[in-house]
Amino acid sequence: MLSRRQWSTAGACAALLALLAGGCAPKPHDTLTVGMELAYPPFEMTDEQGRPAGVSADLAAALGQFLGQRVVIENLPFDGLIPALKTGKIDLILSSMTATAERAQSIDFSEPYLKTGLCLLVGRNSPIRALRDADQPGRILAVKKGTTGHAYAAAHIQRAKVLVLDKEAACVLEVVQGKADAFIYDQMSVFQHWQRNPDTTRALLEPFQVEHWAMGVRKGSSELLRRVNAFLEDFRARGGFEKLGDRWLKEQKEAFRQRGIPFYF
Repeated sequence: MLSRRQWSTAGACAALLALLAGGCAPKPHDTLTVGMELAYPPFEMTDEQGRPAGVSADLAAALGQFLGQRVVIENLPFDGLIPALKTGKIDLILSSMTATAERAQSIDFSEPYLKTGLCLLVGRNSPIRALRDADQPGRILAVKKGTTGHAYAAAHIQRAKVLVLDKEAACVLEVVQGKADAFIYDQMSVFQHWQRNPDTTRALLEPFQVEHWAMGVRKGSSELLRRVNAFLEDFRARGGFEKLGDRWLKEQKEAFRQRGIPFYF
């Protein structure tokens, strides 16, 4: 038989275990660590107080609410996101990432949540009206190294010269200064660069290659993947993506509507 002191000690231990099990201290599954590079407005960026903001930050918050988990956003370089996911530093990637076959060898992707595509930024007075006009002898097409635009050019551009540059801004400058005939990049960025340089550039927003963005999880994380896909279906059904578009991409939505081009979501 236990003495009163032994009962007291046992009771204290039981109470402590109950306290820890009860959630007073954060449990690992209570937090969802989301990786994104906060350098791609209006999708991933920081506000005036330095806090994560934009389409992806709002989407991450909605996902956390749906899952019943606290969301922590880790700001990481884009090329460090997949390594961070594979080593367990983050639980999920939500960073305007195109779901490619190459990346799918390393991580699992959710259902797509956004459709975009490659298009062209050209000079304002350029005769180019489509990619076939750009891929001609004597023309120069700028691409950013490591992007899907770079990969597309390497595989499909046959006549024009491909100029590979490290920085997006450098590619835009080549077009602005008339040194390159076109810049191959995603629709969102092409639209923004055209808006910033309306006197020297023109945006050909009709995509010649459609791409999809998706969230990434570690290989084998089937339960998390199932819950993420359930969230995306629910969020879309409740008009969540329409609201995100109205909040962050209103100008782009109108521009796409006027041109008869399907919008991202």
